[in-house]
Amino acid sequence: MSAEPRFITLEGGEGVGKSTQLKNLHSALAARGIHCEITREPGGSEGAESIRSLLLDGDDSRWSAEAEALLFAAARADHVEKTIRPALEQGHWVLSDRFLDSSLAYQGGALGLGIERVRDIYRFACGDFLPDRTLVLALAEGGARARARDNEGSDRIGGRPEGYHQKVDLAFRLIAAEEPDRVRIVDGSGTPEEVTQRLFDNLSDLF
Repeated sequence: MSAEPRFITLEGGEGVGKSTQLKNLHSALAARGIHCEITREPGGSEGAESIRSLLLDGDDSRWSAEAEALLFAAARADHVEKTIRPALEQGHWVLSDRFLDSSLAYQGGALGLGIERVRDIYRFACGDFLPDRTLVLALAEGGARARARDNEGSDRIGGRPEGYHQKVDLAFRLIAAEEPDRVRIVDGSGTPEEVTQRLFDNLSDLF
């Protein structure tokens, strides 16, 4: 199967199973003849990986909300320029573990900067470039338990209080309601295979 190159992002809060589903979705696309490159944020390029350690290491108070948002934007600008656009230009699909919508939800929503303020920072860094489809994994129940499990030894953002992560979940849903054509909420419950099929079904119109 040949298909126009697409940029797909996988989003969601802590403990929703993104890592597993990223691999599963990559395999499902490859099985249909789609060459798909995997990347991640923060990171995905040499410069962005250097910024990743600044963002995720250390105490939660290391950066202000504004500084955190700007660091994410700087990493993302390098990621887009050095990794994502070149892959798309080569005709490959790109599947990224997090992208813009994490900043909108985590810094814009949960940290209180405002989704539109963070979106403006993104436009300065990356212009009008957006994913073709953003899939947000969500757990209707058990999200708090999953986060509690994953937060043992987590990074400075993942280890924030439960109230913060509830705001993240709400922000993702608000973003999806505002951009239903681009952003889809996908039920993350059930077997890994069931979740992968739901994700794949939400991409079928892009083939």
